[in-house]
Amino acid sequence: MRLKLLIMRSILWINYSLLILFASCSNKAYLFTSFHEPADKGLRMLYSYDGYKWNDLETVLLKPEVGNQRVMRDPSMVQGPDGTFHLVWTSSWRGDKGFGYASSKDLVHWDKQRFIPVMQHEPTTVNVWAPELFYNDEVQEYIIIWASCIPGRFERGIEEDSNNHRMYAVTTKDFMRFSEAKLFLDPEFSVIDAVIVKRAAKDYVLVLKDNTRPERNIKVAFGDSPFGPWKNISTPFTDNFTEGPSVVKVKDEWLIYYDSYRKKIYEASVTKDFINFTNITGKVQVPEGHKHGTIETVSRKFVKQLKSNLQK
Repeated sequence: MRLKLLIMRSILWINYSLLILFASCSNKAYLFTSFHEPADKGLRMLYSYDGYKWNDLETVLLKPEVGNQRVMRDPSMVQGPDGTFHLVWTSSWRGDKGFGYASSKDLVHWDKQRFIPVMQHEPTTVNVWAPELFYNDEVQEYIIIWASCIPGRFERGIEEDSNNHRMYAVTTKDFMRFSEAKLFLDPEFSVIDAVIVKRAAKDYVLVLKDNTRPERNIKVAFGDSPFGPWKNISTPFTDNFTEGPSVVKVKDEWLIYYDSYRKKIYEASVTKDFINFTNITGKVQVPEGHKHGTIETVSRKFVKQLKSNLQK
């Protein structure tokens, strides 16, 4: 009788655990930051309840006000532990030595935009492209990485000096004080559009674009910290002429979205180990016009409230 009771309790506990897990998964939703060309209109956003099928909120959430060209390209967003959303973006195609920044609690009302001059100490910097946010929960600070070209700084290879990019980084805890910009990645080729992914403690992946002509495709590298050092750079898992990777974990798989700009479509690949990749473009739906952004996991309740607030 006692054994039977123990078995029944075990079954009840397993069922309860599965119920909690299902409830947790079903409450998830995803926001995908976006912009449309031309990039002067501002921040757009997609939402999804499964990570595969995306809908456009059909509005501009934030108009760019900083930078030489006052555009908003490559918007990257992360939600901090206090619930605040932090957003960074490319503010000019050429000429800026920094990027745009703004924050919001609800994605409708935003604090005043600021320009963060991370490369002002390098007077010959050509550009600051695609700043990407990552929250390092191990030390409670944000890492921002981006691509810049400093002519003559690195071996040219087949790229012109004005297009020979490397990745740089700063850290901040409050978006008021920033560390000095430092070199983040020199893979000995022109590199842009990098995204840090944490799989577990001391287990990180960097998804990056090899910007070398004529290939221009997406690869991965591996490290034991969010700063690398990044090793074992892979062969490309995408076709040529792809860029702007965005990564999200759905259940036990990682989905990587990317802009296949010659085909004029958004594609996606899925992986469990960042070694084997399967193209699943036929299984995803991305609205036409969507461009390079990042994906943040939120609750369905938040998405419902956001849609309601935007209709007011």
